Amino acid sequence: MLSIYFGEPQTETYIYNPDAFFNNRHMADWLTEPLSVEMIRDVDKSEVVGPNLIQSPFLGPIPPERLSGGVKTLIMIDHDGEHLFNASACGDNCAKWLLVIGDEKDRTVRLGYIMDFGRDKFDIRIENTNKIVHSMTEMTEEIVRKHLL
Repeated sequence: MLSIYFGEPQTETYIYNPDAFFNNRHMADWLTEPLSVEMIRDVDKSEVVGPNLIQSPFLGPIPPERLSGGVKTLIMIDHDGEHLFNASACGDNCAKWLLVIGDEKDRTVRLGYIMDFGRDKFDIRIENTNKIVHSMTEMTEEIVRKHLL
């Protein structure tokens, strides 16, 4: 399940800058896995040619380090369950992928804003209050009611 911590976490496992963390820690084979390929295609509109080459319609051939911060963060969240990543590096176009990852694995991320997870029902645990919410309305009400942001 996807869990979200709102605010600034006080833990040594928190990665504030997942973009830089990815540049130093990612494994090349992560990029060719089906979920990563799909996320890169959807978020960055780019195609994975190989583990070290992405074809971007905007930048041409690029190394993985030139991917957007959002897709790098998603890849790190998918592959590294030991750290708490700052998902504020992601835009709303990453929300559906956070839900996909959360459907497959237990992951906790940090957000500093209310990301739009859409109109469909979902299961997200608010880490600060241990409440599971199922809609944007429930999530927003919990955040506002508990003054989490």
